[in-house]
Order: sequence, then structure tokens, then C-alpha cells
Amino acid sequence: MPALQGKVAIITGGSSGIGLAIAKRFVSEGAYVFITSRRQFELDRAVAEIGKNVTAVPGDVSKLEDLDRLYSVVSREGRRIDVVVANAGFVGIGPIATATPEFFDQTFDTNVRGAFFTVQKALPMMNDGGSIILITSAGKDKATPGRSAYSGTKAALRSFVRTWTMELKDRGIRSNVLSPGATETPILDGLFGSKEATEAGKAQFVKATPLGRMGRPEEIAAAALFLASSEASFITGIDLVVDGGLSAV
Repeated sequence: MPALQGKVAIITGGSSGIGLAIAKRFVSEGAYVFITSRRQFELDRAVAEIGKNVTAVPGDVSKLEDLDRLYSVVSREGRRIDVVVANAGFVGIGPIATATPEFFDQTFDTNVRGAFFTVQKALPMMNDGGSIILITSAGKDKATPGRSAYSGTKAALRSFVRTWTMELKDRGIRSNVLSPGATETPILDGLFGSKEATEAGKAQFVKATPLGRMGRPEEIAAAALFLASSEASFITGIDLVVDGGLSAV
């Protein structure tokens, strides 16, 4: 039997990269997925790629009204939720000497506020025994110049699951963090400012990773499937690092 047969999953940031790979893998394992992201054209493309058992709802996870609209769609379709994957995130470089309040707020509003309320608003519709997965970053455990705000948001998510492990234990809901390393996704193309800088950045990631390459979104999706499935039924509160050894050295 497929690992997620008959399950319903929410995946934020599900229109590209890691989120899209997770949505595809979950559907291939029998799940029905609701994906959300800010851009309608990317959602339309994602729905076409996924092919079946998917509903796309445009929205910004930092806006509570957008999250309310997402869950109202889930409710109207008569669904209960088994898995929440809080994947939507903002990545930017902002050294402490020059980072603006607007940059700081955007980083924390998307990465921390968005994840927190994505989960909070799902709980009334969530089945007991469900799974919450927060996508963070192996970079939260590395001292990377220019990433103090970003790494701080990802460390906050690690703290969330520790607390939720206790708060949700009576419902049997498991909360875990999944921390990818450097992964080949479209978000990298806009991170460094130019094609040349992007290639140089990728080369640095490869050099720093013991396995000598970047990760693939499908590899992160495989780890998410494990945490979402009954194979991980005795696992909660952990940080599952999928980074080719990057944070271990």
C-alpha cells in the first residue's frame, strides 16, 4: 500500500523547488495535497506537473487572511488534514551592519510568523496522530556571514517543534524539523544577483559539502515522506538533517 494512501497534506511554498518535489512525492504515495504560494502562474504550472489529487490556493503565509482562505478551501472540500509541511520561506543576504528593518521583518514574517500560524490554523482541522514538518536549513547550525536573520528564523523553527512535541502529545501529533543542505532549486538563481555569482556560490556549496555535490529536491522529498508516514510513528521533536554532511564538519 502507498505510504500516504488516503491522507491529506498541506504544503506551503508548494509551487516550486523542495515544496513542489514534496507535493509530487506525496501524491505518488496516495495523498491529496493542497499547495499554496504567492504567484498564481507558478501554482498553475505546479498543478499541471503534479497532475492529479491537488488543489492550489494562492496566498502569502505571512498574511493571516490568506491562511484563513487556504483552510476555508480545505473545509469546503470536506477534508481533514493529516500532514502539514510548512515549507514557504524567504531567503536573503543581510549583514548585520547593513540589514534594514524591512529586510528583517520580511525574513521573520515569512519564515517564523508564517510557519507558526500555518500550523496553528491547521490544528482544528487536523486528525489526531498527524504529522507536522517544518522545513528549516542546515545553515542554521553554521556561522555564515550575511545570514544572521535567516539562520535565526530557522533556529526558531527548531525551537517550535520541541515545544509542540509536548503541547500536542495528547493528540498523538508528531512535530519534526527537516533541515536541507544546499539544494538545487530555483531560489538560488535570485539569491546571488547574477548568473556568474550564482555559479560561484554553488561551487562554494559543493566544496563545503563532504559528499561533493548539492542535494536534489527529490532527496528532501524522500525524507519528508518518511516523517509524514507511519514509518516515523515513534519519531517526534527531532531535526532530520539532509545535507550531505555539510553541518557535520
